[in-house]
Amino acid sequence: MNIVVGFIFILVIIGLVSWFFTIYNGLIQVRENIKKSWANIDVLLMQRSDEIPKLIKTVKAFAKHEKKMFDSVMSAREKYLGAGTLAEKADADNQITNALKSVFALSESYPELRSNENFLQFQNRISGLENEIADRRELYNESVYNHNIRIQSLPDVIIANAMALKQEEMFEVPESKKDDISIDLDDLYGDDISDSEE
Repeated sequence: MNIVVGFIFILVIIGLVSWFFTIYNGLIQVRENIKKSWANIDVLLMQRSDEIPKLIKTVKAFAKHEKKMFDSVMSAREKYLGAGTLAEKADADNQITNALKSVFALSESYPELRSNENFLQFQNRISGLENEIADRRELYNESVYNHNIRIQSLPDVIIANAMALKQEEMFEVPESKKDDISIDLDDLYGDDISDSEE
């Protein structure tokens, strides 16, 4: 009888250890998946950031007096390069996206720019990167969602607490940034244009 009880006890211990390692490894996997997903986004954000100075240089040749617009794009780029947290990078990403919309809208006012091969190449490259970023952002948010659900679900929450795992932030657009952007090229710079024309 003691042998049977000892055998059952050993099976229970083996089962508990297996359960622990299965959950532990699963939590490590979802945590690392978030890091991998973010690294994929970060690579694309950096590639887009690297294209911005080339785009601005091309556009400047056609629209020299649009200084404020160029400054806003480069300022948003610098903010991204200096961002340390996910929230800062997300905010900088939104600022870059909004600033680039203004630059691309310039082509409506400058037909020669719209037909420039370099401009079209940079516009297509950046637009392609924007689409890839949107796709990767979706994958990242899915990874964060899975992680956040797992660390709150029983029985995973027990081991997640022991590992000090915390909820991760989604990479999303803040409510304040969701409003449509109105671009008025005629009054974009006010006095700057008249100054440059004098």
